[in-house]
Amino acid sequence: MQIKPSLLILACTAWPAFAQQQPQEQPLSAIDWLAVPQNAAPVVVVPEANPVAQSATVPEVEVQSLDAPGVGGVGLLPGSVTGLPPSLWRGSSESDLIAALDLLQIRRPSVPALTGLLHILMLAEAEPPSSAAGDAFLNARVNLLYRHGLVPPAEALMERVGVLTPQLFDLAFDLALLTGTDEALCAVLSDAPNLSTDLPTRIWCATRSGDYSHAITIYQTGVALGQLSDLDTELLLRFLDPEYAEDAEPMPPPVRPTPLQFRLFEAIGEALPTTPLPLSFAVVELSGDSGWRAQLQAAERLARAGAIDGNQLLGVYTAQKPAASGGIWDRVDALQRFETALTRGTPDAVSSALEQVWPQMRAAGLLVPFSNLFASRLQGLSLSERAETIAATAGLLSDGYESVAQDLAASPDPNLAFLASLARGQKPTRIPADVPHAAALAEAWSDTAQAPGELAGLPGQNRLGEALLSAIRNFDAGASGNDAELTEALRALRAFGLEDTARRAALQLAILDMEGARR
Repeated sequence: MQIKPSLLILACTAWPAFAQQQPQEQPLSAIDWLAVPQNAAPVVVVPEANPVAQSATVPEVEVQSLDAPGVGGVGLLPGSVTGLPPSLWRGSSESDLIAALDLLQIRRPSVPALTGLLHILMLAEAEPPSSAAGDAFLNARVNLLYRHGLVPPAEALMERVGVLTPQLFDLAFDLALLTGTDEALCAVLSDAPNLSTDLPTRIWCATRSGDYSHAITIYQTGVALGQLSDLDTELLLRFLDPEYAEDAEPMPPPVRPTPLQFRLFEAIGEALPTTPLPLSFAVVELSGDSGWRAQLQAAERLARAGAIDGNQLLGVYTAQKPAASGGIWDRVDALQRFETALTRGTPDAVSSALEQVWPQMRAAGLLVPFSNLFASRLQGLSLSERAETIAATAGLLSDGYESVAQDLAASPDPNLAFLASLARGQKPTRIPADVPHAAALAEAWSDTAQAPGELAGLPGQNRLGEALLSAIRNFDAGASGNDAELTEALRALRAFGLEDTARRAALQLAILDMEGARR
């Protein structure tokens, strides 16, 4: 089975290339379910007791593609793109998978390579767990994307579902409120009122269709029956009665507003800043309607989380010239100066600008996006000694890390030589003292890749997705100090055919930890 390299650009976001190869397996048969043991018991077909039609009524027939994954397995990325098998989740317990995804909602993977892998798993088209009884697994997948800031892809995934359940409608509506596409879902709710009993949602949708009298009736009924929270009661009153809102004191902002409350604050002229809010709200600021500074902050947050790619970040960085200094403006200025120097190609100017911008990107946690944008253009330039080391480090963090490593194999710098060995998939001969987790990283390439005992058998049980989620969690535990788990996680990724992901993760962990110590 081949896991094909691809540039995954979906809606308004993109992910790093996913280039790996699965080890070849011997198929039991051309069609798996034809591989019946020789001593298997014969199949006995019991005829129906009364095989006669009881009615001439034509039954309703549901039509579905033979290879359709079902609601729980709907995805944006087919197996032909990801190389992942359709049985990715089939053999796993739905409750176990949901529990694992709930944990990963709260804490993202520790390196971008594994964040990208996780997002691909969530977007992959594959069969749901055989134990799945509804849309809970799909809901967990979309929720993870939502919490990680991948709002447009999550919304696109929901659009593939077709008929929404009330639970999926609530999630789809939250996504649509953040992208500004909620009017279409309000029309859906108008045709199928049973999809939501949430009164603020029904009031909002009534106003979207211009039926203010109906919106006020719902509001008054909700207040009379005590079905609205104090916050929603006041917020909706100001929304429905602009004259009252003009004379009222500004409302204190809630700590964790819902997307609808966020939009209501915006509608009454008290827009909430997104910086202190969960990551998904940052998507609202990408339009630039709230000013360039807010757009910059949002783009940086989303790029750190792997929710947008470097090109989108660069577009925001270079949209204008900074008119102030300090903080984010110094970072924008340094990036713009570096890009100008790189375009002109003067080595001294490039060296100076690179030495200035690298610490700025490091402080912002944006070294990987920066490296993917510029590392290839730095290779081969005649740079200062310090700038040359930065260029080599950026190259190892970039998509072209393997070709960069070829030129660093004989580097006199022991740290770069160590990293170059990892980048080429070879066990380093020397373990430098100042590379974090160096021994554990080297050990992962000490012999033929083999997953630890508890994970090794999972792919054969149609539980590859579960095994990959476990490897991600084990890597994070290793990054926090458990070197044995770090080695096992990398070996598991290699054994499952994700050699490229394993190398990227190892390089990113070592380099980002080293750079973090220099702050």
